Amino acid sequence: MKISLAEYVDEVGQVKAADAIGVHQTAISKAIRVGRQIFINKLPTGEVKAVEYREFPHSKKQEHQK
Repeated sequence: MKISLAEYVDEVGQVKAADAIGVHQTAISKAIRVGRQIFINKLPTGEVKAVEYREFPHSKKQEHQK
């Protein structure tokens, strides 16, 4: 099943989402705040994978202009 990071955080909270993905809670907070297009795949094994979709080529300069 694929859902947005924001939806996943609504289900489990930022701390549990961060633990499942392997990042700090602050990274989850910032990703949601700046609107990064991150999606969560829940595998049948219970494992959680995060995937980010973004333009290619991508530069940090473009990101800050939004």
